[in-house]
Amino acid sequence: MSGKVFIAAGLCCMVLAGSLVAYNEVESAQAAGQAQEILAQVEPLAVKENIPDMVPDYELDPQRELPEQEIDGRAYIGYVEIESLGIELPVLSNAEADGLRVAPGRYEGSPYTGDMIIAGHNYRSQFGPIGRLQEGDAVRFTDMDGNEFNYEISRLETISKYDIEGMKAGDWDLTLFTCTLGGQDRVTVRCVEAEN
Repeated sequence: MSGKVFIAAGLCCMVLAGSLVAYNEVESAQAAGQAQEILAQVEPLAVKENIPDMVPDYELDPQRELPEQEIDGRAYIGYVEIESLGIELPVLSNAEADGLRVAPGRYEGSPYTGDMIIAGHNYRSQFGPIGRLQEGDAVRFTDMDGNEFNYEISRLETISKYDIEGMKAGDWDLTLFTCTLGGQDRVTVRCVEAEN
């Protein structure tokens, strides 16, 4: 009798796990569609005027706020590209839970001050694949004024989801992070500004 109970419980667990995987896949696909629609609106805004010898505003005042554009009730600061993974996504001004279902968001910092941290869901259509990145891979962030910031990956780490100071630690120009499967830790990609 107890063996049948364990078998029934095991089958229920498998059905629940399958349902959770299916739900996550549907949510990932919806996020991908929304992100691409927004990206189409963000990219045309981020066109840089090509004026010779012009010093960008952010170099004159690195503490200035990133320009934002509101799209569908959310503020975006630009977009991030990771060519080796085929990722090109808009970036929200803030990493709030509801917004992260659509696109990655700025956790803190700025490309102007060389300390930006971007969080994204571990959806396949967002930051799920970043654990496959390699040292030297390229990452680009483009702000709403069309200023491009090019980085290369220097280190990959896994840190505890509770280690907020560890997330902020180090002298990294850009950090990308997402949850591991199960959400116990954070896959963290540390980047330095690429030499031109």
